[in-house]
Amino acid sequence: MGKERYEVDAVYTGPDAMKYAQRGIYDGIVMDSSLPGKDGIAILKSLRGKGVEIPVLVISSKGTTEDIVAGLDAGADDYLVKPFKDEEFMARVRAVTRRKGDIKKNVIEFGDLILDKDKCELQKVKGGREKLSLKELQIIEFLFDSPHQVIKKEKIIEKIWGSDSSAEYNNVEVYISFIRKKMDDLKAKVRIRTARGIGYSLEDTL
Repeated sequence: MGKERYEVDAVYTGPDAMKYAQRGIYDGIVMDSSLPGKDGIAILKSLRGKGVEIPVLVISSKGTTEDIVAGLDAGADDYLVKPFKDEEFMARVRAVTRRKGDIKKNVIEFGDLILDKDKCELQKVKGGREKLSLKELQIIEFLFDSPHQVIKKEKIIEKIWGSDSSAEYNNVEVYISFIRKKMDDLKAKVRIRTARGIGYSLEDTL
């Protein structure tokens, strides 16, 4: 891909996108939300349901908050609205592809929760598990690594999206809300506390 030196397989229909993505050989996927044959967001949901955890950047002409949340909730690691500049697109691609290597085979336990980085899962000690997107995994891992400490939003953006990203505070807030929902579904005692205007901390309320 130009001077970036990426090797790329290009496909133009939904069924082909499914077939190629399930190979599991890619460092990242750029998925248009509108593909002939099958909606890109539907493809993404299907891939995540099949356990495909390759980082995905969704590009779309649909830019409402509802559209972006729907794409992220379907499993996208990033969402870029058209039109965009080539420089921003490549920055997003670099951020998504370099994060694939951030997942290490390891398990972290805090309070009544277990973070299984190998399986991309948040688990409750006495049963129950929730699948995490790559970005959810990276954010919760950041909090797990420094429990009881307030992590500033700008630090989260720098670590998860990269210093050259245009991500804003609301990007962090959306993912924090996703993680909190999964904690609620697990009925966990561990909570993410908000330090208003600053950031978040992981707290054990047992």
